[in-house]
Amino acid sequence: MMQRRILFFLSISMVLPLLMLNCTNQQKPAEEPETTVVEDNSEFTTGAIQIGVIVQDLEKSIDFYTNVIGMTKTGGFSVDEAFGEKSGLTGGESFDVTILKLKNNPEAAEWKLMSFDKEPNHPPQKHIQDDIGMQYITIFVKSMEPFLERIKDHNITLLEETPTFLEDGRQFVLIQDPDGNFIELIGPAE
Repeated sequence: MMQRRILFFLSISMVLPLLMLNCTNQQKPAEEPETTVVEDNSEFTTGAIQIGVIVQDLEKSIDFYTNVIGMTKTGGFSVDEAFGEKSGLTGGESFDVTILKLKNNPEAAEWKLMSFDKEPNHPPQKHIQDDIGMQYITIFVKSMEPFLERIKDHNITLLEETPTFLEDGRQFVLIQDPDGNFIELIGPAE
């Protein structure tokens, strides 16, 4: 009987400090998470790039980028003949710009569409190496399912053997916009 009492007191004496330590830890006020301040030594005012894309048919391209890709129309502006000349952009031709974004926030990249009602002066591209200059964009998505549905609903051709899977398990889809620019969509299959 005495041995049992000694074992009981020994076990209590070992467990009690652990219980007290656990209770004390739970009663401490929550510490503020550490914040890392990253000094911005860059020469840029924003981390986003604005990309100007000349399209043949502005309305057709707006429809594609908003209804198939899912971009949001966030604004636009006009450039008059004088600024087109002075800036060197157009040599004196005016134009309107429609701004689209993947997310409507100030740091999101801008996809700026404009048209001069002209036919392209290069042959249609079948692969990215068929021409020089910007050839494709990559868009990372949360789920590929709604994109594949919209692609199908709008009769957009999936290129080659896409959708296909990348080594990390994400799905890869390749399509072209109405002017032949390649668009990679990457994200989970479900």
